[in-house]
Amino acid sequence: MNQTKGHPKGLYLLFVTEMWERFSYYGMRALFMLYMVQALLFDKEMASQVYGSYTGLVYLTPLIGGYIADRYWGNRRSIVVGALTMALGQFLLFLSACYFQEVALAKYLMFCGLGLLILGNGFFKPNISTMVGRLYTPDDNRKDSAFTIFYMGVNVGSTLAPLVCGLVGNTGHPEDFKWGFLAACIGMILGATVFQIFKNKYICDPDGNPVGVAPQRSASTAQQSETSSQKSTSRTLLMIGSTLLLTLLFSINWNADSTHLFADADWIGSLIYATTIVMPVIIITDHSLSRHEKLRIGVIYIIAFFVIFFWAAYEQAGASLTFFADEQTDRHIGGWEMPAAYFQSFNPIMIVTLAPIFAAVWSFLGKRGIEPSSPRKQAIGLGLLALGYLFIAFGVKDIEPGVKVSMVWLTGLYLIHTMGELCLAPIGLSLVYKLSPARFSSLLMGVWYLSTSAANKFAGLLSGYYPEHGVSKSFMGYPIENLFDFFMLFVFMSGAAAVILFLLSGKLKKMMEV
Repeated sequence: MNQTKGHPKGLYLLFVTEMWERFSYYGMRALFMLYMVQALLFDKEMASQVYGSYTGLVYLTPLIGGYIADRYWGNRRSIVVGALTMALGQFLLFLSACYFQEVALAKYLMFCGLGLLILGNGFFKPNISTMVGRLYTPDDNRKDSAFTIFYMGVNVGSTLAPLVCGLVGNTGHPEDFKWGFLAACIGMILGATVFQIFKNKYICDPDGNPVGVAPQRSASTAQQSETSSQKSTSRTLLMIGSTLLLTLLFSINWNADSTHLFADADWIGSLIYATTIVMPVIIITDHSLSRHEKLRIGVIYIIAFFVIFFWAAYEQAGASLTFFADEQTDRHIGGWEMPAAYFQSFNPIMIVTLAPIFAAVWSFLGKRGIEPSSPRKQAIGLGLLALGYLFIAFGVKDIEPGVKVSMVWLTGLYLIHTMGELCLAPIGLSLVYKLSPARFSSLLMGVWYLSTSAANKFAGLLSGYYPEHGVSKSFMGYPIENLFDFFMLFVFMSGAAAVILFLLSGKLKKMMEV
């Protein structure tokens, strides 16, 4: 096996490929809300809805991509197809920004580009994460460390993206947004090229066998497949029918009369939430699963539910916190005013810095038998998220509308959130791989991202409650009059989830060990 300092060289190829994909995604994300509001003149609530729908669907399509990879294409082909599709999507955003003054055309190109980004991500996202685990033997204790290293690669790309794309695109002139989208396109092409050139040499298991190739079907396998195709078709039809029915039910305005049942229906949100319910049920009721496998999959589902609350609050970085950085944060350093997009580099810079420290800490605690269980790490991550919002809430308490506050408050929030993310995200990826039956690994990785899909859509909804001067808002009876109220909403939501998950962590650990 090819190794570099204890890890396969394939890990570093996946590191670089994911780095460029994240460069593309976060470069676009750093500019997207500002582009809609400043160039296409969307209001903030509408921009938040589009953002939430896009980021929600980005994490929904990995279910389809994982299914196709597991049964037909394999991980390698799916990654290349996904990367090239996303590159084309970024290019359409570049064209949209070129014609931003022709609003109808610009919107059409933008939504077409978003569609390709959503589709391409579905093929790319679950497959590259799955391949990391397949570089190691099932009992290899380096997996948590490997996923932490891989996650650091994610954040190298996330660090560079807002700096580069923000520098060329977030200039205060709407005509410059196109250069940021073009840079994101080039980054995605680089990632696809590097992976295509080196995948055959380095992406292999400990025995030297290629990882992620298309599934091979022997004659006996084909015969078994034929006999089970009728059952598979029935389950697929049941899944589609149940998802469509729930989508319909979620879209109904139950307070309206019969002629306006679907007035103002959020079809995308309804589809995301319906799929979040149906797909996990379809998987766990598969008759081929043993009782032990079902218990372990149940752990994935429970933790994925709590992860929704983490990402719904965390993803305000690309939505409401972008508005906060742009409008209510003093960004002057000497005589230079830092672009608002640069704040989105703070979190990944901190992750790149702190990830090796966290990896060393987990290793240190593990050797002494006092490392927290994976569910407990997730609970700690949620608690730190709540603490970050509590920090910034007191930073804006009693501040008058329009008054700009020091960068210290937003920087402090990102620092605390970074520590929470390092407790939750890379450990979650490793947990899904370790608990998933091999035949469902990509599909269950898709389910993990499905929780992020629901969270991102929820994040867009919550961002719409960002307070505007003179406008009172309310979320489920909770009044939002100012920024303090808005940030405290996330304190209550994340804090409650952290406490409940912490109390459940002992039971979940036992389920994992069955």
